Amino acid sequence: MKKRILNSILLTFLLLIPMLAAFSVLPVAADSPKPEVVTVKLEGPLNPIWKEILQRALDLGEADQAQAVIVELNTTGGSIDLMNQLINMIRTSLVPVVMYVSPESSMAASAGTLLVMAGHLSAMNPESIIGAASPVGSQGEDLSSTEDTKVKEALKGTARVLAADRGPQAVALAESAIEEARAATAQEAYDAGLVDFIAADLPDLLQQLDGHTLTINGQTLTLHTAEAATVETPITAVENLLALLTNANIVFVLLAVGVQAILIEISSPGGWVAGFIGAVLLALAIYGLGLLPVNYVGLIFMAIAIVLFILDIKAPTHGALTAVGTGSFIAGALILFNSARVPKFANVSVGLVIGMGIFLGLSFFAVVLLAVRAMKAPIATGRETLAGKEGYAVTAFAPTGIVQVAGEQWSARLLDSQMEVHKGDRIEVDHVEGVKLVIRKKE
Repeated sequence: MKKRILNSILLTFLLLIPMLAAFSVLPVAADSPKPEVVTVKLEGPLNPIWKEILQRALDLGEADQAQAVIVELNTTGGSIDLMNQLINMIRTSLVPVVMYVSPESSMAASAGTLLVMAGHLSAMNPESIIGAASPVGSQGEDLSSTEDTKVKEALKGTARVLAADRGPQAVALAESAIEEARAATAQEAYDAGLVDFIAADLPDLLQQLDGHTLTINGQTLTLHTAEAATVETPITAVENLLALLTNANIVFVLLAVGVQAILIEISSPGGWVAGFIGAVLLALAIYGLGLLPVNYVGLIFMAIAIVLFILDIKAPTHGALTAVGTGSFIAGALILFNSARVPKFANVSVGLVIGMGIFLGLSFFAVVLLAVRAMKAPIATGRETLAGKEGYAVTAFAPTGIVQVAGEQWSARLLDSQMEVHKGDRIEVDHVEGVKLVIRKKE
């Protein structure tokens, strides 16, 4: 009986071994990772910082195997060369790139139009606009006819390549944006097929992207974004600071305060704090001017204003040149920042310009008054101040000797060589000759 039981247990064990081995090779069920979407914001005129930020977003999306990289764009455009570099980064991305013109009242103007078209998918906020892509010079001016034709044809060729899969209406709208500077609303761009979605915000866009199929690098992908977690691309403090320099108001304030600090240093040299601060602020302002579409004729007026401020120190009628310089500074600032073809980002507040100009003029006028008062004030130190002071004779005079004046002993001679001065007699300084005092006896 016992032997039969043992045989049964052994048989059962032998039968269980293959079953256990089979279970051991079955895959273990695991929770599938939540889909992820990387977001990045690009705002202001195109600037070289965008390349680093966009590349960081693309690298993050590739490393995390994100469903897509969503670029929230709001720009007036910028350099064509930089635009082409950004387009190349977008088109060669291993992760789908969705260009999203956002937030409300935003724009994808000029070069921004082609950036939107470069995305594998594109979307716009209902209140945003796209277009006005006619090329202009670096200062917002019209190009010459020959150069204008060449640049426009090159841009239209790029637009046709990017919009080839979007239909003839999209191509026509893109070409009219370049040829005629036409701007289109989000609905007009959507109706023409220039963009794929109209989304009120990022969650709305993620819902619309969910289940959408696209082909990228020869592979067909289906996006799963409805429940995707969003990961914002980190931007360094230095990049945030440099991004601020695309704001014309901030650049103008840096320029005005920097000029004021330099003028203070020039009017009262010897210190270093005002000069150092002014140099730093002007360096940041010059960097910002390189990013903004500005008219450098305005800089000429502002330079004239600085020259007038400095000349006013030597002018006989103080204040007149400062007033003219203030007007020149205000005019220069308005010409410098408010003359671009697409002015939203390049505009500076007129009230800010006038207020800062008047403040600059009044401040320097106060500095001029202090400088003039200092130049006209009587000398308070040195030998020249001894004239008229009294002292006493340390030695008898015949006709030179030593006197005590203002707490110090001086070599002196008698104004009247016939006069007699004895030790201890009171004397008065008539004037100074070199290092010697000319004195007379005090009765």
